[in-house]
Amino acid sequence: MKASNFGNYYEDFVVGDVIVHSLSKTIFESDNNLFSLLTMNHHPLHLNLDYSSSQQHSKILVVGTLVFSVVVGMTVPDISGKAIANLEYEYVKHLNPVFLNDTIYAKTEILNKWESKSKNDRGIIYVETIAYNQNQVPVLSFRRKVLIPKKKVS
Repeated sequence: MKASNFGNYYEDFVVGDVIVHSLSKTIFESDNNLFSLLTMNHHPLHLNLDYSSSQQHSKILVVGTLVFSVVVGMTVPDISGKAIANLEYEYVKHLNPVFLNDTIYAKTEILNKWESKSKNDRGIIYVETIAYNQNQVPVLSFRRKVLIPKKKVS
């Protein structure tokens, strides 16, 4: 039996490829409540059904940083499982609201890659991830640079 491949090496990434991540997550009320409490985000839009019912969407909104955290986690097996470091996140955009019981999916495009200038055993990949809900509505996008090791040469 072959062990699962957790993450990829620098050479495995091809500019222009799109990876459809196999992981997905339904955001439950308990997820949203716990994240709100852990991060001290007590805004009533995230925790108070009475309050949120009188607002624009008439229901509880999932905390945006929870959506971001879940989506980053969903990409780990394919993008950063072997990473040395996440170097930078940029252009984080909340494209549409996420509500309780929405299911989140994601795909990542490899935008660019280059070898490290200071160490020859690694390189940097530049990727864009887009998350969408069960109705294929985009809800989040972000770009990041990840420092990835090269394959060991024996």
